[in-house]
Amino acid sequence: MGRHWLGAALAGLLAVVAAGTAWADGLDYFEKRLAPFTQKPAFVPPGPAFDARKCMAGKSIFSIPVSSANPFTANIEKAMAAAAAKVGFKFTTWDNQGQSSQWVQGMNAAMTQKANLIDLLAGTDPRVLVPQVRAAQAAGVPVVASHYSGNEQTAQVTRTVTADVPIDYFTAGGLLLDWAVVQTRGNLNALVLISTGPLSTDSMVAGIESELKHCEHCKTKMINVVVPDWGTRITPNVQSALLADPTINYIIVIYDSMAQFVVPAVTVTNAADRVGIDAFNGTPFVLGLIQEGKVQMDVGENLDWIGHAIIDAEMRMLCGLPAVHDPKIPFYIFDQHNAADAGRPPQLSQGYGDAYVDGYAGLWQLK
Repeated sequence: MGRHWLGAALAGLLAVVAAGTAWADGLDYFEKRLAPFTQKPAFVPPGPAFDARKCMAGKSIFSIPVSSANPFTANIEKAMAAAAAKVGFKFTTWDNQGQSSQWVQGMNAAMTQKANLIDLLAGTDPRVLVPQVRAAQAAGVPVVASHYSGNEQTAQVTRTVTADVPIDYFTAGGLLLDWAVVQTRGNLNALVLISTGPLSTDSMVAGIESELKHCEHCKTKMINVVVPDWGTRITPNVQSALLADPTINYIIVIYDSMAQFVVPAVTVTNAADRVGIDAFNGTPFVLGLIQEGKVQMDVGENLDWIGHAIIDAEMRMLCGLPAVHDPKIPFYIFDQHNAADAGRPPQLSQGYGDAYVDGYAGLWQLK
């Protein structure tokens, strides 16, 4: 695939180089940041190989997702269950609709079923489950927050839970800024759509702000809309911002499901010709928006890979192996050149290659 995305941005860069300005080095920095993520992800072992079947015999993991109604978490749960089935141990998902009272019920059910490890997936907030977490830990049952926080937030998370399985949200946020800078040739004026509450938001914002320091002529304005208000507040807020400032030329969306409410605002303000959109997650319908030309880029993460990575890290905890501090979950940039690889219509976990399938099979000594 290579650095397929440079296109017009590279042409603009060459013009700047010819003019003899210093800005060429600046754009080169952002290009180099993006380049590794335009290649199909390679499998990188997060730790040494081990006999997973032997050490997991008779053990069980009980997982409580943030919400079973969320396709993102529901499909990670399916991937975790499939990975557990390959190894041959009991894996239970606690179905819920995202209410904290239901998470409490799940914690109680896990203890009743004598689970060996309790997994809190992708936003099930341990900060509202402190009594239940402490009770589990007192009984010798580790509680793990997975796909909940950034790599740099482990110390913050483990004040409440036994361990975490983080993801590099900091880098993901930085890549969104990097892309927008290249596409605007270093003259970025961006709206950044965030949603406070999850620790992942703090990590992504920190990544965006870190990269922004490398851009001399770039500026951003953040709009915060909490998850329950996405359907009612994103469109009017973005519409108002675009009308108030006609120099806005990019919209950075930290969770790509927000894009469904951003695109209408861009359309109704007739701003599609001047405003690009990039996002994070790789949700299939957003990859479809890339295919339609309504979104320019999505930093995708393979949900099946995520499920395998979480199971790997949690098995290592139960098997007494060294903890995984970085589960090596990769990102992959989708744009108009490769979005079709995800299928038409796009499918979950498609388009990333399958290096991880044999990778984990070998890592767990299943073959």
